[in-house]
Amino acid sequence: MPQLRQNKKKIFNDPVYGFITIPDDLLFDLVEHPYFQRLRRIKQLGLTHLVYPGALHTRFHHSLGAMFLMQHAINVLRSKGHNITDEEAQAACIAILLHDTGHGPYSHTLEQSIVRGLSHEHLSLRFIEELNGQFDGKLDMARDIFKGVYPKKVLHQLVSSQLDMDRIDYLKRDSFFTGVSEGAINAERLITMLEVIDDELAVEAKGIYSVEKFIIARRLMYWQVYLHKTVLSAEFMLLNALRRAQHLSREGYQLFATPALAYFLAGFEGEAGKSNHETLMNFAQLDDFDIFTALKVWQHHPDRVLSYLSQSIVNRQLFGVSLQNEEFSESKTGLIHQKIMKSFGLSHEEAKYLLIINSTSNHAYHPGQARINIVYKDGRVADIQQASDQLNISVLSVPVTKHFLCCPKRFLAES
Repeated sequence: MPQLRQNKKKIFNDPVYGFITIPDDLLFDLVEHPYFQRLRRIKQLGLTHLVYPGALHTRFHHSLGAMFLMQHAINVLRSKGHNITDEEAQAACIAILLHDTGHGPYSHTLEQSIVRGLSHEHLSLRFIEELNGQFDGKLDMARDIFKGVYPKKVLHQLVSSQLDMDRIDYLKRDSFFTGVSEGAINAERLITMLEVIDDELAVEAKGIYSVEKFIIARRLMYWQVYLHKTVLSAEFMLLNALRRAQHLSREGYQLFATPALAYFLAGFEGEAGKSNHETLMNFAQLDDFDIFTALKVWQHHPDRVLSYLSQSIVNRQLFGVSLQNEEFSESKTGLIHQKIMKSFGLSHEEAKYLLIINSTSNHAYHPGQARINIVYKDGRVADIQQASDQLNISVLSVPVTKHFLCCPKRFLAES
C-alpha cells in the first residue's frame, strides 16, 4: 500500500465540469492508490482516436467526472428530503469512483481475446474487495452498493442503471473530446430533475425532454463514435493481433511482451483464473503501454499474420469495412478468404485473422433492464417509453443490428 499523504485538500481542473473537489480523506487515498492511478494509462475510448483524434482522454478522467456527478446527485436528492447519510454518500462516491478499475487496455477487445472469462465488472469488484482489505474494511458499504445488495437500491442505481452517473459522464465527456456535438447532453438538468419513488430512481416529469435527448444522444454516439465502422475495424484488428500473439505464445514461439502481458498470453487460465490473486496482480500492471509497445515490436516478428496486423495498426493502415443489414453470403466471404490465402501465401487458418466477419447491435434504451421512470406531480409513475410523447423512444427501444466485413482494402474493392 502506498505511503499516504498528509495534505489531502486537492482539486482537479476538469475540462468538462471545471473544478472537481475530492470530498474526504478516504476518497483522496483511493485516488492516490496505484490501482486507480493506473487508469491514467488507459484511454477511455481505446482506438477511437484513430478516427476522432481528440479522443485521448482516460478512464481516470471519466471516473473522477462520474464521482463529481454522484456528489451532485446526492446533494439534489437530499435537498428534496431524501435521507442519505454521510456514510452512504461517501460509499456511493467510492463505488462510482472505482467502478472502472476492472477495465484493461482496449477493454472490450481485451475481454474477447487474451483475458476471456474475465469481465471488467467482475474485475472491478475484485479490486474493490482487494482495496477493502487494504483499507481495513472501510469499503464494505461501497462494495455492497456496487454489487446491488445494499438495502437502499437507489444508491446502486446511481452507479449502474440506464440513467446512472457513469453513462451521463461518459456521454458528455466522449462528446466533448471527440467533438461529436450530437452526443452533447444537459447533465446538470438531468441530475437536477432526479427523484426517488419507492426506493427507485425517477425523473420529474418536467425533465422528460432532457431524458429523451439523453436517449437519442446515446443512440447517435453509439453509431457515430463507439460503433463507427472504422473504429470497429481497428478494434477487431487488435483483437485478432492479440489472439494470434496468444496462439503463438502457447505454441512456444518467442514473443516480446512485458511480464504482465506475457502472463495473459501464455499463462492465464480463463474461467479457472477468476479468483486467482496472481491474475489480479498481473492485470493491475497492464495498461495501454504494454499493448502498444508490444505491437511496435511485433511489427518485425517473423510470423506474417502477427507482423502484418501489428504494422497495420501502428501505422493506421486499417482494413476496409463493408456494412449492411443482412448477413454476408458465404460465396462472397469464401471468395475473399481464398484471395487472401493466395495473395499472402497463408494457410486456411492463418487467413482467418485477416478476414473479419461479425455483427454489432445496440439498444439506446433497453426495456428489459431497470427502466427510466418518469414521475408526475400527482404521483403517477411511468416508464419513459410510455411517458414520452415522441415516437422516437419507442423506436429507440428496438435493437438495431448491423453486419460488417473487414479485410485489407484491395480485397473489398475486388469483391
